Amino acid sequence: MKKRTLGTNGLEVSALGLGCMGLSFGYGPAADKDKAIELIRAAYEQGITFFDTAEVYGPYTNEELLGEAIQPFRNEVVIATKFGFKNALTSEGLDSRPETIRAVAEASLKRLRTDRIDLFYQHRVDPNVPIEDVAGTVKDLIAEGKIKHFGLSEAGAQSIRKAHAVQPVTALQSEYSLWWREPEQEILPLLEELGIGFVPFSPLGKGFLTGKIDETTSFDKSDFRNTVPRFSEENRKANQVLVDLLATIATKQNATNAQIALAWLLAQKPWIAPIPGTTKLNRLQENIGAAEVQLSVTDLQEIEAAVSNIQIQGHRYTEQSQKMINK
Repeated sequence: MKKRTLGTNGLEVSALGLGCMGLSFGYGPAADKDKAIELIRAAYEQGITFFDTAEVYGPYTNEELLGEAIQPFRNEVVIATKFGFKNALTSEGLDSRPETIRAVAEASLKRLRTDRIDLFYQHRVDPNVPIEDVAGTVKDLIAEGKIKHFGLSEAGAQSIRKAHAVQPVTALQSEYSLWWREPEQEILPLLEELGIGFVPFSPLGKGFLTGKIDETTSFDKSDFRNTVPRFSEENRKANQVLVDLLATIATKQNATNAQIALAWLLAQKPWIAPIPGTTKLNRLQENIGAAEVQLSVTDLQEIEAAVSNIQIQGHRYTEQSQKMINK
């Protein structure tokens, strides 16, 4: 697996990371613990050194799972986790007060069985706490050796600039894929200007771009996609045109839909490291294979021309979740 560098302070990660959320939370019942540990360790054995979690995933159980899984090779990998919700519950709203950040850091260190967090993200910008205070608190934690790098998630341009002026931001984690390209407008140019890496979550469109979901697919009652407007039956049917396009390109490349979607992301900038998640070993291997898919300039131009004619239907979040996105 090739490596990439996030930010200007030398945080080296595998070109593809592993988003661990779905092993515990969000996409139906949690995976069997032993199988989840096996999957995380298989990812490491196949070259993945970048693992993403958060206290809210579970809550808490995902950090505990990751901490146990990577303990044998802790010093060989990069752990990213997050703070920013009240009592680790998204339903209770945002909380990035300095005392909360400190408490979360200490608790996460214990759950992750480690003495430092490599990348500590603010999960969502808290409008009630100046971003300079957030950055300053993380700066102090970095000085204490508990945190190595500071990150933001779904932050807008103004917040990124303000935070970066206090403590250099190593990475921004936000949604980015062939079916959510808004970051290209303002965020990617800003990250390039400031020397900040980009970690796209949901790089496979929450599974839709794999081609394994259509309008007839039913999700487990605890799967959050049931509440996502873009995943309504009507919108899935309308958005199938993008999946069909990916399938055509994948056939020409002797690859899969998922591999083309990830290879496209990797081709956008050398400082982008997507974090696809999965609960299945065969999907893990498929995703890792994307790092070997080389899309030529012509391929990328063809994809651009075709995708620019497709109008994606449906919002990517519920109205309540959308309010937590900082513009």
